[in-house]
Amino acid sequence: MTPVSELRIEKCNGHPVNPDGRYVIYWMIANRRTAYNFSLQRAVEWAKELDRPLLVFEALRCGYQWASDRIHRFVIEGMVVNRQRLKEKGVFSYHYLEPEKGGGKGLLAALAQDACVVVTDDFPCFFLPRMLNSAAGQLPVLLEKVDSNGILPLAWTDRVFTTAASFRRYLQKNLDPHLYSFPEADPLQDAATTLPTLESLPKPITDKWPRMHHLERGSETIDLRELPIDHSVAPVKTVGGAAEAEKRLKRFVEEILPAYDEYRNHPDEEASSGLSPYLHFGHISAHGVLAAVAAAEDWTPDRVAPSATGKREGWWGMSANAEAFLDQLITWRELGYNMCRNRTDYDHFDSLPDWARTTLARHEHDVRPYIYTSGELERAETHDELWNAAQRQLIREGTIHNYLRMLWGKKILEWSTSPKEALRVMIELNNKYALDGRNPNSYCGIFWILGRYDRAWGPERPIFGKIRYMSSDSARKKLRLKRFLGR
Repeated sequence: MTPVSELRIEKCNGHPVNPDGRYVIYWMIANRRTAYNFSLQRAVEWAKELDRPLLVFEALRCGYQWASDRIHRFVIEGMVVNRQRLKEKGVFSYHYLEPEKGGGKGLLAALAQDACVVVTDDFPCFFLPRMLNSAAGQLPVLLEKVDSNGILPLAWTDRVFTTAASFRRYLQKNLDPHLYSFPEADPLQDAATTLPTLESLPKPITDKWPRMHHLERGSETIDLRELPIDHSVAPVKTVGGAAEAEKRLKRFVEEILPAYDEYRNHPDEEASSGLSPYLHFGHISAHGVLAAVAAAEDWTPDRVAPSATGKREGWWGMSANAEAFLDQLITWRELGYNMCRNRTDYDHFDSLPDWARTTLARHEHDVRPYIYTSGELERAETHDELWNAAQRQLIREGTIHNYLRMLWGKKILEWSTSPKEALRVMIELNNKYALDGRNPNSYCGIFWILGRYDRAWGPERPIFGKIRYMSSDSARKKLRLKRFLGR
């Protein structure tokens, strides 16, 4: 097993490793999977070096913002898969579902009393950075966080990129060595024969914080109505977990990718990968997705172009369809991670570029032909059939077609009392209903609506100023929408 690069590892506190501990803990919080996971791989490294069992601890809080039946069900479905896969590998796992806000307080610290070291996931968004900072001061041993977010390590640069083109050019200059440094496809491949076995945890811990034994019977055995979360946001048909993510990836590569570039913008064709929720919750990794695309293309890293042009096509040495998809998976996705990693105000209006804030301020008091309340927007009660359909898709399916997501945001800007109110509504609706909300990529898309990563456009328009304009009429002319609207 190749050691995890130091670029991807960061110490969260100054405590030493405890060589007398009973086990190594992997605290699974963002990379909720057992494959292509640098964090899990790092924990295995520690367990082998110290000759200690590995304990995988995966929990789900109920007190986070936007906690709902939808999000909980999706995560729990992933926990079911993780428990089974860890059991098959002979690794002891402890899955905990918080029954009330604060119910899990102290559990990690209690587990860490007998730990040699705790390894966790580096995720630069939502409440996770604050949670790690808090945990670092409470644990008696070393806490390491490991970056398994994307192909380019987050620590590779502290530069904040202002356009996709500049980031793409940077990637083309710097990505090559990281294409040879993937995480292990199965970091637990030999765990059953090389790691000691952990049989149990102290009874005071398991009595106070009961393990989710009923995961063996499936996620549907858990009554979400008993939890203090938002029950108005119902679960969707999309099933969570690594197994379903892998099925979707296989179908995408075999059936959709060959015509991806031609059909992806047309809602009727349903030609998106559908992987965004699984990437967000860590049920699948960007490395695993790239590996599958590379295998389908019979591609190796030595085929990348020797020079960086910043163009969307031509650098990878793959088909146009594969390169269009990888531009979404790597350029645009990791652009959002770059922002969240390097700016703590990534979700604030004032983080927009100066030109965008200036033009929006100049037109803030322009007369709006329509103004809708946040409630009317949430209920899809506007005059615009296409916008209503996009919002209903978000409510019912937990996603919006990627092209229509841009139109969705542009109309919210047009129909809100101010740009700041539009931003608030977009964040609230997206994070409440979208399975892939609360993610750097989500904030990348929302803030693009208001000018981040874009340029000034002319002619200058009411309300929008120099912000890029989009209309439902134009979308109807460009896109195939009949089946989408019917659904």
